Amino acid sequence: MGCGVRILVVEDDAVLADGLADTLRSNGYAVDCLANGVDADSALTTEQYDLVILDIDLPLLDGFEVLRRLRRRKAGVAVLVLTAYDSLHDRVHGLDSGADDYLTKPFEMEELEARMRALLRRAGGVAENEIALGRLVIDLKGRQALVDGECIELSARELAVVEVLASRAGRVVAKETLLSSLYQWDESVSVNAIEIYVHRARKKLSGSGVTIRTIRGLGYLLERPQPAP
Repeated sequence: MGCGVRILVVEDDAVLADGLADTLRSNGYAVDCLANGVDADSALTTEQYDLVILDIDLPLLDGFEVLRRLRRRKAGVAVLVLTAYDSLHDRVHGLDSGADDYLTKPFEMEELEARMRALLRRAGGVAENEIALGRLVIDLKGRQALVDGECIELSARELAVVEVLASRAGRVVAKETLLSSLYQWDESVSVNAIEIYVHRARKKLSGSGVTIRTIRGLGYLLERPQPAP
């Protein structure tokens, strides 16, 4: 499910934060890292994320307050809280403050990613680990696209474009939305690059029954396949 998903990791333990970011990026997620609550609160005010992995014991502003401020702004982004505190009171406090899930340290990366996938599916209205559009199936867990059961050779960026568009099938997706989903703050962002990825993905999906249309001045639209007469 990594492609097209933008994650904010807020963790002041540099070793843990770097390990999380490296693992998630290797699995296709776009990841930003911050080490204190003030920077996190600022980023969550101005940037769009699909998921926040939030430590509680943060400098300058603790994670509970970051979470409360986020929910007061009516932000619906999914939040997975990480903490070393394992008491019932702390878990209840985190969930009551607006967390969607709670994971105590130390944890296994496999469990963290499973919880992430569940939260992202719930946030995107996807109940399963795949998106099916006629003959096209996007395997979110396996990170591949298949037509009639055969895998299509897509690059990571091309697959990211297809996943974002497929998850919003029938709706126009702005180029800016694709850019924010595919890139991290420290990467060079190019609208031309997005156009190239869309062009290549469109060609590779030719004959699948799914069409990616360019809506001039607005963005792109993945049309749902028409049912057979």
